[in-house]
Amino acid sequence: MPSIPYFSVGYAPRTVHAVFSELTFEQKVMSHTITIITNDQQSIQFECDDKQNIQDAAEAAGHFPPAICKSGGCGSCMAHCESGDYQLADYSAGILPENPEETQSILLCRTFPQGDLVINAPYAADKIQTHQPGAREATIVELEVLAERTVKLSLQLIADEENGLSFAFEPGQFVELEIPELNLKRAYSLANTPNWEGKLEFLIRLQENGVFSNYLKHHAKTGDNIKVHGPAGTFTLQEQSINPLCFVSGGTGLAPFMSILRRMEEWGEDHPVQLFLGVNNEQEIFCHQELKDLQDKLPQLNVNICVWQASENWSDYHGTPVDALAQYLQQTQIQPDIYLCGPPPLVESATQVAIQHGVDADKIYCERFA
Repeated sequence: MPSIPYFSVGYAPRTVHAVFSELTFEQKVMSHTITIITNDQQSIQFECDDKQNIQDAAEAAGHFPPAICKSGGCGSCMAHCESGDYQLADYSAGILPENPEETQSILLCRTFPQGDLVINAPYAADKIQTHQPGAREATIVELEVLAERTVKLSLQLIADEENGLSFAFEPGQFVELEIPELNLKRAYSLANTPNWEGKLEFLIRLQENGVFSNYLKHHAKTGDNIKVHGPAGTFTLQEQSINPLCFVSGGTGLAPFMSILRRMEEWGEDHPVQLFLGVNNEQEIFCHQELKDLQDKLPQLNVNICVWQASENWSDYHGTPVDALAQYLQQTQIQPDIYLCGPPPLVESATQVAIQHGVDADKIYCERFA
Protein backbone atom coordinates (compact mmCIF):
# COMPACT_ATOMS: atom_id res chain seq x y z
CA MET A 1 0.00 0.00 0.00
CA PRO A 2 1.41 3.39 -0.90
CA SER A 3 2.27 5.75 1.94
CA ILE A 4 0.68 8.67 0.10
CA PRO A 5 -2.59 8.34 -1.86
CA TYR A 6 -2.81 10.07 -5.20
CA PHE A 7 -6.24 11.25 -6.27
CA SER A 8 -6.70 12.44 -9.86
CA VAL A 9 -9.12 12.21 -12.75
CA GLY A 10 -9.22 11.61 -16.47
CA TYR A 11 -6.34 10.61 -18.67
CA ALA A 12 -3.54 12.63 -20.13
CA PRO A 13 -1.16 10.78 -22.45
CA ARG A 14 1.85 12.88 -21.48
CA THR A 15 3.89 10.14 -19.81
CA VAL A 16 4.30 7.03 -21.90
CA HIS A 17 5.23 3.56 -20.73
CA ALA A 18 6.63 1.37 -23.48
CA VAL A 19 6.71 -2.40 -23.54
CA PHE A 20 8.10 -2.11 -27.05
CA SER A 21 9.19 1.43 -27.89
CA GLU A 22 9.38 0.65 -31.63
CA LEU A 23 7.68 -1.98 -33.72
CA THR A 24 9.74 -3.84 -36.27
CA PHE A 25 8.20 -5.84 -39.07
CA GLU A 26 9.39 -8.25 -41.74
CA GLN A 27 9.10 -7.08 -45.32
CA LYS A 28 6.43 -9.68 -46.02
CA VAL A 29 3.03 -8.88 -44.49
CA MET A 30 1.57 -11.87 -42.63
CA SER A 31 -2.14 -12.27 -41.89
CA HIS A 32 -3.31 -13.80 -38.60
CA THR A 33 -6.66 -14.98 -37.24
CA ILE A 34 -7.94 -13.04 -34.22
CA THR A 35 -10.65 -14.53 -32.00
CA ILE A 36 -12.24 -12.31 -29.36
CA ILE A 37 -14.29 -14.16 -26.73
CA THR A 38 -16.65 -12.04 -24.63
CA ASN A 39 -17.50 -12.75 -21.00
CA ASP A 40 -20.86 -14.22 -22.03
CA GLN A 41 -18.96 -16.78 -24.12
CA GLN A 42 -19.78 -15.31 -27.51
CA SER A 43 -17.02 -14.81 -30.05
CA ILE A 44 -16.08 -12.87 -33.15
CA GLN A 45 -13.29 -13.76 -35.56
CA PHE A 46 -11.45 -11.70 -38.16
CA GLU A 47 -8.10 -11.40 -39.91
CA CYS A 48 -5.36 -8.97 -38.89
CA ASP A 49 -1.97 -8.52 -40.50
CA ASP A 50 1.13 -7.86 -38.43
CA LYS A 51 1.30 -4.20 -39.47
CA GLN A 52 -2.22 -3.54 -38.20
CA ASN A 53 -3.44 -3.18 -34.64
CA ILE A 54 -6.31 -5.37 -33.52
CA GLN A 55 -8.80 -2.55 -33.00
CA ASP A 56 -8.32 -1.27 -36.57
CA ALA A 57 -8.61 -4.78 -37.99
CA ALA A 58 -11.82 -5.45 -36.04
CA GLU A 59 -13.37 -2.23 -37.31
CA ALA A 60 -12.30 -2.99 -40.87
CA ALA A 61 -14.19 -6.28 -40.53
CA GLY A 62 -17.35 -4.50 -39.30
CA HIS A 63 -16.89 -5.05 -35.56
CA PHE A 64 -16.51 -2.14 -33.14
CA PRO A 65 -15.26 -3.25 -29.70
CA PRO A 66 -15.39 -0.53 -26.99
CA ALA A 67 -12.75 2.14 -27.68
CA ILE A 68 -12.43 5.92 -27.64
CA CYS A 69 -8.98 7.43 -28.04
CA LYS A 70 -7.43 4.53 -30.02
CA SER A 71 -3.96 5.74 -29.04
CA GLY A 72 -3.30 3.94 -25.76
CA GLY A 73 -4.51 6.81 -23.61
CA CYS A 74 -7.91 5.84 -22.18
CA GLY A 75 -7.85 2.08 -21.50
CA SER A 76 -11.33 1.48 -22.91
CA CYS A 77 -10.08 -1.31 -25.21
CA MET A 78 -8.29 -3.28 -22.47
CA ALA A 79 -8.48 -7.07 -22.77
CA HIS A 80 -6.54 -10.25 -21.92
CA CYS A 81 -4.61 -12.32 -24.44
CA GLU A 82 -5.26 -15.98 -23.70
CA SER A 83 -2.89 -17.36 -26.34
CA GLY A 84 -0.61 -16.25 -29.16
CA ASP A 85 2.33 -13.93 -29.70
CA TYR A 86 2.06 -10.18 -30.14
CA GLN A 87 3.86 -6.88 -29.75
CA LEU A 88 2.48 -4.13 -27.56
CA ALA A 89 3.21 -0.57 -28.69
CA ASP A 90 3.54 2.52 -26.48
CA TYR A 91 0.66 3.51 -24.19
CA SER A 92 0.02 6.03 -21.42
CA ALA A 93 1.49 5.18 -18.02
CA GLY A 94 -0.94 3.61 -15.56
CA ILE A 95 -3.43 2.34 -18.14
CA LEU A 96 -2.39 -1.31 -17.76
CA PRO A 97 -1.37 -3.15 -14.58
CA GLU A 98 2.31 -3.32 -13.76
CA ASN A 99 4.16 -6.00 -15.74
CA PRO A 100 1.42 -6.52 -18.36
CA GLU A 101 3.55 -9.15 -20.08
CA GLU A 102 3.02 -11.38 -17.03
CA THR A 103 -0.75 -10.89 -16.87
CA GLN A 104 -1.12 -10.81 -20.67
CA SER A 105 -3.05 -7.55 -20.34
CA ILE A 106 -3.32 -5.72 -23.64
CA LEU A 107 -4.94 -2.75 -25.35
CA LEU A 108 -6.56 -3.70 -28.65
CA CYS A 109 -5.51 -0.39 -30.21
CA ARG A 110 -1.83 -0.97 -29.34
CA THR A 111 -1.52 -4.72 -29.98
CA PHE A 112 0.04 -6.06 -33.19
CA PRO A 113 -0.25 -9.83 -33.73
CA GLN A 114 2.74 -12.01 -34.45
CA GLY A 115 0.54 -15.07 -34.89
CA ASP A 116 -3.05 -16.20 -34.32
CA LEU A 117 -4.48 -14.74 -31.10
CA VAL A 118 -7.28 -15.71 -28.73
CA ILE A 119 -8.37 -12.71 -26.64
CA ASN A 120 -10.73 -12.59 -23.67
CA ALA A 121 -12.79 -9.39 -23.49
CA PRO A 122 -14.20 -8.14 -20.14
CA TYR A 123 -17.63 -7.32 -21.57
CA ALA A 124 -20.64 -8.98 -23.15
CA ALA A 125 -21.10 -9.46 -26.88
CA ASP A 126 -23.71 -6.70 -27.08
CA LYS A 127 -20.98 -4.17 -26.24
CA ILE A 128 -19.39 -4.83 -29.65
CA GLN A 129 -21.25 -2.51 -31.96
CA THR A 130 -21.82 -2.83 -35.68
CA HIS A 131 -21.20 0.86 -36.41
CA GLN A 132 -19.13 3.73 -35.05
CA PRO A 133 -21.25 6.28 -33.14
CA GLY A 134 -20.58 9.88 -34.06
CA ALA A 135 -19.71 12.73 -31.71
CA ARG A 136 -22.52 14.67 -30.04
CA GLU A 137 -22.66 18.42 -29.52
CA ALA A 138 -23.28 19.73 -26.01
CA THR A 139 -23.40 23.04 -24.16
CA ILE A 140 -22.02 23.90 -20.72
CA VAL A 141 -24.94 24.74 -18.43
CA GLU A 142 -23.14 24.70 -15.06
CA LEU A 143 -19.61 24.75 -13.70
CA GLU A 144 -19.76 24.54 -9.92
CA VAL A 145 -16.90 24.42 -7.41
CA LEU A 146 -17.63 21.50 -5.04
CA ALA A 147 -14.47 21.43 -2.93
CA GLU A 148 -10.80 22.28 -3.03
CA ARG A 149 -9.71 21.58 -6.65
CA THR A 150 -12.94 19.72 -7.52
CA VAL A 151 -15.70 20.98 -9.81
CA LYS A 152 -18.96 19.66 -11.19
CA LEU A 153 -19.36 20.13 -14.93
CA SER A 154 -22.92 19.87 -16.26
CA LEU A 155 -23.64 19.64 -19.98
CA GLN A 156 -26.81 19.79 -22.03
CA LEU A 157 -26.78 17.78 -25.24
CA ILE A 158 -28.03 19.44 -28.39
CA ALA A 159 -30.75 17.41 -30.11
CA ASP A 160 -29.84 15.69 -33.37
CA GLU A 161 -31.90 13.87 -35.99
CA GLU A 162 -30.78 10.36 -35.00
CA ASN A 163 -31.03 10.52 -31.20
CA GLY A 164 -33.02 13.59 -30.27
CA LEU A 165 -31.83 14.52 -26.77
CA SER A 166 -31.33 10.96 -25.49
CA PHE A 167 -27.88 9.59 -24.75
CA ALA A 168 -27.75 5.87 -24.00
CA PHE A 169 -25.07 4.68 -21.59
CA GLU A 170 -24.65 2.33 -18.66
CA PRO A 171 -23.86 3.67 -15.18
CA GLY A 172 -20.11 3.34 -14.71
CA GLN A 173 -19.17 4.25 -18.27
CA PHE A 174 -17.20 7.30 -19.41
CA VAL A 175 -17.10 9.63 -22.39
CA GLU A 176 -14.39 11.70 -24.03
CA LEU A 177 -14.89 15.47 -23.97
CA GLU A 178 -13.35 17.45 -26.82
CA ILE A 179 -12.61 21.14 -27.23
CA PRO A 180 -11.88 21.24 -30.99
CA GLU A 181 -10.43 24.75 -31.07
CA LEU A 182 -7.86 23.72 -28.45
CA ASN A 183 -7.15 20.31 -30.03
CA LEU A 184 -7.97 18.90 -26.59
CA LYS A 185 -9.62 15.65 -25.51
CA ARG A 186 -10.01 14.09 -22.06
CA ALA A 187 -12.02 11.14 -20.75
CA TYR A 188 -14.29 11.48 -17.71
CA SER A 189 -16.81 9.16 -16.06
CA LEU A 190 -20.46 10.15 -16.00
CA ALA A 191 -21.87 10.83 -12.52
CA ASN A 192 -25.56 10.94 -13.42
CA THR A 193 -27.91 8.30 -14.81
CA PRO A 194 -29.21 7.86 -18.37
CA ASN A 195 -32.07 10.23 -19.14
CA TRP A 196 -34.22 11.47 -22.00
CA GLU A 197 -33.36 15.12 -21.37
CA GLY A 198 -29.77 14.97 -22.62
CA LYS A 199 -28.23 15.96 -19.27
CA LEU A 200 -24.65 14.89 -18.48
CA GLU A 201 -22.78 15.44 -15.21
CA PHE A 202 -19.07 15.04 -14.42
CA LEU A 203 -16.95 15.35 -11.26
CA ILE A 204 -13.53 16.70 -12.23
CA ARG A 205 -10.44 17.34 -10.14
CA LEU A 206 -8.48 20.36 -11.32
CA GLN A 207 -4.91 19.27 -11.93
CA GLU A 208 -2.03 21.68 -11.52
CA ASN A 209 -0.72 22.51 -15.01
CA GLY A 210 -3.45 20.33 -16.54
CA VAL A 211 -4.54 21.58 -19.95
CA PHE A 212 -8.20 20.65 -19.53
CA SER A 213 -8.11 21.89 -15.93
CA ASN A 214 -6.73 25.22 -17.13
CA TYR A 215 -9.57 25.45 -19.64
CA LEU A 216 -12.19 24.80 -16.94
CA LYS A 217 -10.59 27.12 -14.41
CA HIS A 218 -9.83 30.11 -16.60
CA HIS A 219 -11.80 29.94 -19.85
CA ALA A 220 -14.92 27.76 -19.69
CA LYS A 221 -18.27 29.49 -19.25
CA THR A 222 -21.92 28.60 -19.58
CA GLY A 223 -23.00 28.50 -23.18
CA ASP A 224 -19.69 27.17 -24.49
CA ASN A 225 -19.88 24.11 -26.75
CA ILE A 226 -18.14 20.80 -26.12
CA LYS A 227 -18.09 17.65 -28.27
CA VAL A 228 -18.99 14.38 -26.54
CA HIS A 229 -17.55 11.07 -27.83
CA GLY A 230 -18.76 7.73 -26.56
CA PRO A 231 -19.91 6.30 -24.28
CA ALA A 232 -17.26 3.67 -23.63
CA GLY A 233 -15.86 1.54 -20.87
CA THR A 234 -16.88 -1.70 -19.17
CA PHE A 235 -16.72 -0.56 -15.54
CA THR A 236 -20.34 -1.49 -14.95
CA LEU A 237 -22.08 -3.76 -12.45
CA GLN A 238 -22.00 -7.50 -13.06
CA GLU A 239 -25.76 -7.92 -12.92
CA GLN A 240 -25.70 -11.69 -12.49
CA SER A 241 -23.84 -11.49 -9.16
CA ILE A 242 -25.67 -11.68 -5.82
CA ASN A 243 -22.57 -10.89 -3.72
CA PRO A 244 -22.39 -7.77 -1.53
CA LEU A 245 -20.68 -4.83 -3.26
CA CYS A 246 -17.62 -2.84 -2.20
CA PHE A 247 -16.95 0.44 -4.02
CA VAL A 248 -13.49 1.94 -3.40
CA SER A 249 -12.84 5.36 -4.90
CA GLY A 250 -9.98 7.82 -4.86
CA GLY A 251 -11.26 11.40 -5.08
CA THR A 252 -13.32 11.94 -8.21
CA GLY A 253 -13.20 8.21 -8.82
CA LEU A 254 -16.52 8.60 -7.01
CA ALA A 255 -18.19 9.66 -10.28
CA PRO A 256 -19.01 6.21 -11.73
CA PHE A 257 -20.20 5.05 -8.32
CA MET A 258 -22.55 8.03 -8.06
CA SER A 259 -24.03 6.99 -11.40
CA ILE A 260 -24.41 3.37 -10.26
CA LEU A 261 -25.89 4.29 -6.87
CA ARG A 262 -28.32 6.78 -8.42
CA ARG A 263 -29.50 4.04 -10.79
CA MET A 264 -29.93 1.68 -7.83
CA GLU A 265 -32.03 4.34 -6.11
CA GLU A 266 -34.15 4.89 -9.25
CA TRP A 267 -34.82 1.17 -9.58
CA GLY A 268 -35.37 0.54 -5.86
CA GLU A 269 -32.58 -2.03 -5.58
CA ASP A 270 -31.68 -3.45 -2.17
CA HIS A 271 -28.20 -4.84 -2.86
CA PRO A 272 -25.84 -4.33 0.15
CA VAL A 273 -23.15 -1.74 -0.69
CA GLN A 274 -20.06 -0.50 1.15
CA LEU A 275 -18.66 2.73 -0.30
CA PHE A 276 -15.15 3.92 0.64
CA LEU A 277 -14.36 7.43 -0.60
CA GLY A 278 -10.78 8.63 -0.10
CA VAL A 279 -9.58 12.23 0.02
CA ASN A 280 -6.38 13.81 1.31
CA ASN A 281 -7.94 16.32 3.73
CA GLU A 282 -11.33 17.62 4.85
CA GLN A 283 -11.21 20.53 2.41
CA GLU A 284 -11.33 18.02 -0.45
CA ILE A 285 -14.59 16.37 0.65
CA PHE A 286 -17.36 16.74 -1.93
CA CYS A 287 -20.83 15.30 -2.60
CA HIS A 288 -21.28 14.87 1.15
CA GLN A 289 -24.96 15.86 1.09
CA GLU A 290 -25.63 13.86 -2.08
CA LEU A 291 -24.24 10.75 -0.39
CA LYS A 292 -26.37 11.36 2.71
CA ASP A 293 -29.44 11.67 0.49
CA LEU A 294 -28.58 8.38 -1.20
CA GLN A 295 -28.19 6.70 2.20
CA ASP A 296 -31.67 7.89 3.15
CA LYS A 297 -33.07 6.26 0.02
CA LEU A 298 -30.79 3.20 0.06
CA PRO A 299 -30.73 1.93 3.66
CA GLN A 300 -28.44 -0.92 2.61
CA LEU A 301 -25.76 1.62 1.60
CA ASN A 302 -22.96 2.30 4.08
CA VAL A 303 -20.77 5.32 3.24
CA ASN A 304 -17.24 5.68 4.63
CA ILE A 305 -15.47 8.97 3.90
CA CYS A 306 -11.78 8.27 4.49
CA VAL A 307 -9.57 11.29 5.16
CA TRP A 308 -5.87 10.58 4.99
CA GLN A 309 -4.65 13.76 6.74
CA ALA A 310 -7.66 14.31 8.99
CA SER A 311 -7.86 16.84 11.79
CA GLU A 312 -8.76 15.91 15.35
CA ASN A 313 -12.29 17.16 14.71
CA TRP A 314 -12.94 14.65 11.93
CA SER A 315 -15.34 12.03 13.28
CA ASP A 316 -15.36 9.61 10.35
CA TYR A 317 -12.52 7.36 9.18
CA HIS A 318 -8.89 8.51 9.57
CA GLY A 319 -6.77 6.88 6.86
CA THR A 320 -6.98 5.75 3.26
CA PRO A 321 -9.83 3.86 1.59
CA VAL A 322 -7.45 0.92 1.20
CA ASP A 323 -6.99 0.83 5.00
CA ALA A 324 -10.75 0.94 5.45
CA LEU A 325 -11.27 -1.83 2.89
CA ALA A 326 -8.77 -4.05 4.72
CA GLN A 327 -10.63 -3.58 8.01
CA TYR A 328 -13.96 -4.36 6.37
CA LEU A 329 -12.65 -7.54 4.73
CA GLN A 330 -11.25 -8.73 8.06
CA GLN A 331 -14.72 -8.51 9.59
CA THR A 332 -17.04 -9.72 6.83
CA GLN A 333 -17.96 -13.37 6.42
CA ILE A 334 -19.23 -13.09 2.84
CA GLN A 335 -16.86 -12.50 -0.05
CA PRO A 336 -17.92 -9.29 -1.85
CA ASP A 337 -17.50 -8.10 -5.39
CA ILE A 338 -15.01 -5.22 -5.32
CA TYR A 339 -15.03 -2.25 -7.69
CA LEU A 340 -12.02 0.07 -7.67
CA CYS A 341 -11.80 3.47 -9.34
CA GLY A 342 -8.90 5.87 -8.93
CA PRO A 343 -5.22 6.37 -9.64
CA PRO A 344 -3.03 3.30 -10.27
CA PRO A 345 -1.37 3.23 -6.80
CA LEU A 346 -4.76 3.04 -5.10
CA VAL A 347 -6.07 0.42 -7.51
CA GLU A 348 -2.96 -1.75 -7.21
CA SER A 349 -2.88 -1.50 -3.40
CA ALA A 350 -6.59 -2.25 -3.01
CA THR A 351 -6.29 -5.21 -5.37
CA GLN A 352 -3.45 -6.67 -3.31
CA VAL A 353 -5.39 -6.16 -0.07
CA ALA A 354 -8.48 -7.83 -1.51
CA ILE A 355 -6.55 -10.86 -2.76
CA GLN A 356 -4.72 -11.16 0.58
CA HIS A 357 -8.12 -11.37 2.27
CA GLY A 358 -9.31 -14.16 0.01
CA VAL A 359 -11.28 -12.27 -2.63
CA ASP A 360 -11.10 -14.04 -5.99
CA ALA A 361 -9.25 -12.02 -8.61
CA ASP A 362 -12.17 -12.40 -11.04
CA LYS A 363 -14.38 -10.60 -8.49
CA ILE A 364 -12.25 -7.45 -8.59
CA TYR A 365 -13.14 -4.84 -11.21
CA CYS A 366 -10.92 -1.83 -11.88
CA GLU A 367 -10.96 1.56 -13.56
CA ARG A 368 -7.56 3.30 -13.44
CA PHE A 369 -6.81 6.97 -13.90
CA ALA A 370 -3.69 7.92 -15.81
